[in-house]
Parts: sequence; structure tokens; C-alpha cells
Amino acid sequence: MPSQITNYQCPACTGPLHYDGKTGRLLCDYCGSSFSVEEIEKIYHEKLEQAAEAGAGESVQQEAPFAEAEADSSQTWDGEKEGMKLYHCPSCGAELLMDRTTAASSCPYCANPSVIPAQFEGLLRPDYILPFKITKEEAVAALSKYYKGKPLLPGSFSDKNHIEEIRGVYVPFWLFDGTVSADARYQATRVFSARHGDEMVTTTEYFDVRRRGSVSFKRIPADGSRKMPDDLMDSIEPFDYESMKPFSTAYMPGYIADIYDVDDRETFERASTRGNQTAEQIFDSSVSGYSSFTPVQKEFHMKRERTAYALLPVWLLCTQWNGERFIFAMNGQTGKFTGDLPVSMKKYLAYFAGIAAPLAALLAVFFFL
Repeated sequence: MPSQITNYQCPACTGPLHYDGKTGRLLCDYCGSSFSVEEIEKIYHEKLEQAAEAGAGESVQQEAPFAEAEADSSQTWDGEKEGMKLYHCPSCGAELLMDRTTAASSCPYCANPSVIPAQFEGLLRPDYILPFKITKEEAVAALSKYYKGKPLLPGSFSDKNHIEEIRGVYVPFWLFDGTVSADARYQATRVFSARHGDEMVTTTEYFDVRRRGSVSFKRIPADGSRKMPDDLMDSIEPFDYESMKPFSTAYMPGYIADIYDVDDRETFERASTRGNQTAEQIFDSSVSGYSSFTPVQKEFHMKRERTAYALLPVWLLCTQWNGERFIFAMNGQTGKFTGDLPVSMKKYLAYFAGIAAPLAALLAVFFFL
């Protein structure tokens, strides 16, 4: 079946829809109408059934709220060799060049949100999606506040137009349930002193301490995208998985989404490392009541019990400065964020000169008094 690109359009006016995290509904950018996810899903499935009934290979005229167009497979061009794919926007006909892992985006010409349902077929279909809760306005405000009070930041970073480039991305994550089996041995000491006549006697007792047991974990996250730095994604945790929904593309209009390109076997290595390290900390903390302890032998092994595939919400701003890449990332559910900032050498030198000049004058007065 050829890949198709789908635009979510308002049933009332055919304007573009976007999912609003505050209301949990899909809003029309033109007429202001709002629809529940269930309403849009129902209309979407009805349109799919109509297309199926029309028969394979026949051209079906799509009506609001969905317009579809097939991927352009008739052209051979260099971009496909670089992992790119060419689509046509079903609303305005513009050519859309997308990474092969892209599953949701928007047309840069007509601004219609675009979803590629075929990207979520079979094993690529997520089990869950965690909808955005933080709006773009809130993300921009948080980023602007983060920039304030940083005098050495290059001017282009604090420019409002630049900040507006922040994008909402559904990042693919693997969530692992598992149990860590642990066996650890420690050499511990207990030291105490007592006075005997005129002498202070210090006694050291030595203990062989054993710890054996297991620690269970639920939903240890590990991102499944090579585009996303692992440490960056780890730093904006935790996510509230109780708010996850069964997967539906109706949550995607207005956002970008990627499918995984790192499978669960590879990401489990990261998850098991995190699980083992956490279990080790738990076992170490249980060795209490001693003056000191030293690990002698440790064995921690995590067994995978269940794996879920989910799309989690992240606000991202990526930019280049003097050949370096800087990324700002925000948890699209909780608002927790992190990011590195560049330093303007021009501002740094000016700032240093502003401090050095008064200091030199003060020292001159001190030495000549």
C-alpha cells in the first residue's frame, strides 16, 4: 500500500486543526471550533472505511476533516539516498521533503498539520502517547525567562523571533518493566573509643555483610531516536505515565513526530544500566549502622519483563552558534527544561573590561596613598 500523507482539517470550515494541551481538544486555527479526540477519530475511521469500500487503486475524493495524498515514488533523486522522502501536501499540492523517520509535521506553505499514518503500521505503531500539556506560549515564556539575567548571551539567542522557532516534538521512547536480581558483599567496620584509666583505647570491629534480593522497576524510559542526545532526554525526566493514552494520531496535529530508529534491544542496554545502578544505590544504602563499608563483590542483573513503545512530548529549540550546536529541551508535560547556552566573546571582553578598569583605578589609588 502506498504511503499517504493526511491533513487534519476542521469539519466546519476545512481549516487546519491542532491538538491543544490545555483543553485536550483539537482546535481550528480559522473558525475556532473545537472537537474531542474521540469525535475526530470517529470521522477519520469513517473516511478510511469509505476509501476501503471504494476499492484498491481507485481515486477517492477526500472531504473534510481529512485530505490525503500519496508519497511521490515516481521520482528518483539524490535526497532519497540520504534517507529522505518526498511527499505532496494534499491541501495545497506543495512538495514536502521529510526524513524517513518523520511521522508528523506541517506544510510550510499552507501550515496544515500533516500525519503519515503508514509510518505507524505494524511494529512501528506505538502502544501509548502522552499528549502535550505545556503550550507553545508557555514554552516560549519559560525560554525567555531562562535567557534573562545572562549578560554574556549572544543577542541572536535572546531575539524573540528566534525563540518562536521552538517546536513541539513527539519523541519515540521505549518503556521497560523489569526486575534486578542482586547479590552483594561488603567489608564493614564499626569503630568506637573508650577511656581506660589514662589511656583512650580505640576498637575496630570488622564485619562481612551480605545483601541478596531483587528490585522491581516499571517503565524505565530510554529514547529510541538517534537524533536526540540521550543525556538531554534523561535530564528532562520524569514523565507522568499515568496520563498516557492509547495511541491515536489525533493527538498529533500541530506537532512533529518521529518513529523509532533505535530498536528495543539496543535501548534495553541503557535501561538495564540505569536499573542496575539504581538497585546498587538501594543496596548500598541498606548497609547502615557501620562506621564505614567497602564493596567486595557485586552482581546486579536486570531481567526484562515487559516493553512498551510510547511517544512522549518534548519542546525543542536547536540552533548553531560559531559552528557549535546548542539544544534547549523542555518536558512537554511538566515544564522541566534543560539546555546549554553559548557565550559571546565580544560581550565577555566588554564585561571583563568594565570590571578591570575600576579595579585598576582602585589599586592605583591604594598604592600611591
